Amino acid sequence: MDHQSSNSQLPDIVQKAQLHAPIQKVWAAVATSEGLASWFMPNDMEPVLGREFHLEAGPFGRPQCKITEVEPTERLSFNWGKDWTLTFEVMEQGGGTAFTLIHSGWVSGGATEFGQAHSEVAKGWPADGQVS
Repeated sequence: MDHQSSNSQLPDIVQKAQLHAPIQKVWAAVATSEGLASWFMPNDMEPVLGREFHLEAGPFGRPQCKITEVEPTERLSFNWGKDWTLTFEVMEQGGGTAFTLIHSGWVSGGATEFGQAHSEVAKGWPADGQVS
């Protein structure tokens, strides 16, 4: 029997924000190594389909990541470690840019490579569902 067959998928974590910035500026903040490092984690990411890279996650090491989807100025998605997928969506809206971050791959009873329960890691996201 598969180890995870007794575990169930948990809902994705979805964070949304309306930003008063042009879409190109928001895209640069999610689709460049420098932009992503400025608000998330240091990394050696390039927005190229299939490109492998690392996030510098401090005490949680250097998880291996891989770009799985790139739609310039619209969507970037990558696998994060063994379990998760992070997706950034941007869309022009109301004179600014709508930004959505989707963190998927949560499993009840699941744990990270460092033995942290998924339920504990998920507590790191803002409870109000808003990116600051």
